[in-house]
Amino acid sequence: MAESLKFSKSANRQTIYEEIIPQIEALVKNETDLTANLANIAAALKEALGFFWVGFYLKKGNQLVLGPFQGPIACTRIDFNKGVCGYAYRNKCTVIVPNVDEFPDHIACSSLSKSEIVLPIFDKQGEVFGVLDVDSDKLNDFSEIDKQGLEKIVRIIEDMIEKSNQMNADSLKAIF
Repeated sequence: MAESLKFSKSANRQTIYEEIIPQIEALVKNETDLTANLANIAAALKEALGFFWVGFYLKKGNQLVLGPFQGPIACTRIDFNKGVCGYAYRNKCTVIVPNVDEFPDHIACSSLSKSEIVLPIFDKQGEVFGVLDVDSDKLNDFSEIDKQGLEKIVRIIEDMIEKSNQMNADSLKAIF
């Protein structure tokens, strides 16, 4: 079990992503609980990259509902047609917002949030399972480097979802 991340604190983001992605893979490799893994991923991203807020919103019914996160308290529920998270969910694409005040229908969970990146997380059927939401207290803080690094982390999460679903299906088969 990992007790800490090892990364170059003064390195650029590309290097930090390269350093932490294998550690995140190792951290979640033998853990089957999705909530525990998402919590550790949020903590790892917050610690390594110093983001203002990092968390997950998971599809529950007809909304995105707050999951594991690191940072100040957050909006609990987001409708699919609201905010950056709803936009990423509806359009099934990564969204980088340089200035949240200029994004139509932005949901201001914190007035300290200035820029944001949101990435959809897909299940095996290609449906959006949830989103990874990262906020910064700086304007224009996210780039293609963040998009690429975070998309690699989302792939790890998608593999976890698949493994978790398979384990649940195998457990049900064993019962019946």
